[in-house]
Amino acid sequence: MSPEKQTAARLMVQGTSSSVGKSVLAAAFCRIFYQEGYRVSPFKAQNMALNSFVTAAGGEMGRAQVVQAQAAGVDPDVRMNPILLKPSGPKGSQVVIMGVSQGNVTALRYHGEYQRLTWPHAQKALHELLNDYEIVVIEGAGSPAEVNLKSNDIVNMRVAMEAKAPVLLVADIDRGGALASVVGTLELIEPEERALIKGIIFNKFRGELALLQPALDFIEERTGIPVVGVVPYFKIRIPDEDSVAISEAAEKPAMSSADQLDIAVIRLPYISNFTDFDALQDEPDVSVRYITELDNLGHPDLIIIPGSKNTLADLRFLHESGLGNQIFEFWKEDLPIIGICGGYQMMGRLVKDPLHTESDLEEVSGLRILPMVTEFYPQKHTVQSKGTIQSTRSFFQGCTGESVAGYEIHMGRSILDEGQEPLFELTSNGVSYPDGLQAGNGYGTYLHGIFDNDHLRTSLLNWLWQRKDRTRPCTATQSQAALRESAFNELADLVRQSVDLERIRRMMGLPQNDDPEITTPAKVSVIDQSSSQGNS
Repeated sequence: MSPEKQTAARLMVQGTSSSVGKSVLAAAFCRIFYQEGYRVSPFKAQNMALNSFVTAAGGEMGRAQVVQAQAAGVDPDVRMNPILLKPSGPKGSQVVIMGVSQGNVTALRYHGEYQRLTWPHAQKALHELLNDYEIVVIEGAGSPAEVNLKSNDIVNMRVAMEAKAPVLLVADIDRGGALASVVGTLELIEPEERALIKGIIFNKFRGELALLQPALDFIEERTGIPVVGVVPYFKIRIPDEDSVAISEAAEKPAMSSADQLDIAVIRLPYISNFTDFDALQDEPDVSVRYITELDNLGHPDLIIIPGSKNTLADLRFLHESGLGNQIFEFWKEDLPIIGICGGYQMMGRLVKDPLHTESDLEEVSGLRILPMVTEFYPQKHTVQSKGTIQSTRSFFQGCTGESVAGYEIHMGRSILDEGQEPLFELTSNGVSYPDGLQAGNGYGTYLHGIFDNDHLRTSLLNWLWQRKDRTRPCTATQSQAALRESAFNELADLVRQSVDLERIRRMMGLPQNDDPEITTPAKVSVIDQSSSQGNS
């Protein structure tokens, strides 16, 4: 089916605060409308996150809109997230505009004139998507009622008014204070902005809906805006937008289980692209822990040093925390260590930043695991890469010659000592080049998404079990692509059952759905959510 209009129907999801579930609900609506046959695009004018991705054209964008594009069944496009802020220090961020890094800017400068200069890019991208797609699902950021930031807003109500989009206001009922946050948000925005809010959704609800009904009635009477959904707290693995999920989680001490491998990921202060480890977390025989303190490291089966937005500062953190020295000692004892991107750079002898590309530090001694030196340059390398596995040692024996794919986002160049053999031979934009390095059981690569390669991941896990003199206690799981599709469909089913979708369609100017297989209840109050399972 297709809308009658020349330009897209649109829907915007805003929140009463950060982390209320806007990104996941936007992904759900992208999948729902995709299932109904529409050509759908996500859009978020400005994202602040260290989880980023590289498009096929080499542009960098926020991971949340990549996930939403996957839910919509379309290729990621930097127009879906024209402005990306990547925090690089306590007071500043790297600014990425239309996929290209513009360098670092302090928060004070950005939220002044600089932010106003970025609005035309967001405006142009929005209107192009509205012309190229049938539906655009727009996500806000934080809250539209943040009065200290509102004068330079380019992501919430300014976008809603530019797009003339109906807005769904989402509140997290699990954290408490949801009724007050809804009323307070509506009180603090301008009348013309409030007029765009056409529905309220309470997210992450636990319990009996009948007990909540008086609150829903109160909100509708108090605000004059209908409650169009109560979405239960659920456990469906959809990649998180940023590192809030791991920074708020309690740090786990060393694990001891006969049926699970213990994998410790170092939780760097400026950790980036932690979605690299989702594929490991999806394996039933793997426990992934995020570690910041030496006392909690224990003696895992594998240590991973992840990517970083400020490699030198995070390397200094490893030295000062004692984690760096312990990782080096473990490597000498033959415990496997894997570094990805910034973590790969840290494993060398030295990391240099003479032009202060990433930080105020000029050089920091590395962990001395890999025979190489890294130096930073202003030009960022952002590509999707494919290639083959060259190494024939350790766990690579089970997948030598297999294809490998991922993406690269880095500003440094690593110079290997002579005579070193790479792990991979990669190709990007028609150019072939080596990547990765191994020394003992220390391994490093610039390739993000490395564990999404099913053969490589399976070989690694089999090898780790063999080191414990065990056969892997489970068979390989589904491919990451199959798991992702299953999760999107499960999410869409849950949200479809939890919201008044026909009312939302009317807000958007869409024809009513006449498919008997896809139905929504007439009133939120009659939805049976007793069979729902846990969160996201």
